[in-house]
Amino acid sequence: MLLALDIGNTNIKIGVYSDEPGDDPYTPAASWRINTERGRTADEYGLMMSNMLPTRGLDARDVAAVAMCSGVPSLTAAFVEVSESYFKQSPLVVGAGVKTGIKILYDNPRDVGADRIVDAAAALTLYGGPAIVVDFGTGTVFDATTKDGEYLGGAIAPGIHVAAGALYQAASQLRHVELERPSSAIGRNTIHALQSGLVLGYAEMVKGMVARFDRELGGGSKVIATGGPAHLIAEETGIFDVVNDNLTMAGLKIIHEMNVPGR
Repeated sequence: MLLALDIGNTNIKIGVYSDEPGDDPYTPAASWRINTERGRTADEYGLMMSNMLPTRGLDARDVAAVAMCSGVPSLTAAFVEVSESYFKQSPLVVGAGVKTGIKILYDNPRDVGADRIVDAAAALTLYGGPAIVVDFGTGTVFDATTKDGEYLGGAIAPGIHVAAGALYQAASQLRHVELERPSSAIGRNTIHALQSGLVLGYAEMVKGMVARFDRELGGGSKVIATGGPAHLIAEETGIFDVVNDNLTMAGLKIIHEMNVPGR
C-alpha cells in the first residue's frame, strides 16, 4: 500500500493506493484533506494520520511505501519523521535527483515547486501532451508541458479565496459572500456584484490565460484542472478537458513507480 502526501500552504492532501487487483491504479482507495498547521509537531500529524486510516478499514502496518511533495519547507522534515516513525518507511520526497519523466526547462529548475512537476508528470502520463494544468489552491498555478515531456514554465496568480480575502480586508464595507455564480454579470446588489467579480471575473482570467498558453504551445493542448474551486470554474468556462481532483496524488504514484528499484 502506497501513502501519498501533498503538503500545501493551505491543505495537506493524503491518499492511499491499494494493491488490490481491479482497482483503478491512479485513483486512491481513500483520501483525506486536512488544514496545514505549521506549528503542529511530527507526533501530532503522525497520530492524526494513524487514526484516520482505520476509519476506512486500513491499517498503518500495511503501508509499504510513502511518496510526498511539499510546498512548505518547514513541514518537510516533520513528514519525513512521520513516515519513518509511524509508518516505518523512508519516504520518496520529490525533488532534485528523483526521476519524474519531466525535463525541466525553467531558468532555474530548483525554483519550480515539486507539486508543479508532479502535476505535469500526471497530466502527461494520463492525458498526453502538450498539456496545460491549472491547479486551484492558495495560488492558482498554470503549468505548460510539451508532448515530449518538457516542462516550459507557467504562471502564478492569487487563488480565488486569497483574492476574496484580500478584498474583504482592504475594503471595510464589503462582506464575505459565497463563491457561487450570480444570475448575471451586472450585479444589482453588493453580494451579486462581488460574486460577479470574484467568480465570473476570475473565470475570464483563467480562460484568457489558458488561451494564451495554448497558442504558445502550438494549439491542441489538453487542459486539466485540479484543486478546490476547479469544478466551479470548469462549469463557468467550459475549457477543461478533464477535472481531476486527484491529479497530484496520481502524479506521486506515477513518480513512485518510476523510482522503484529494478524498474
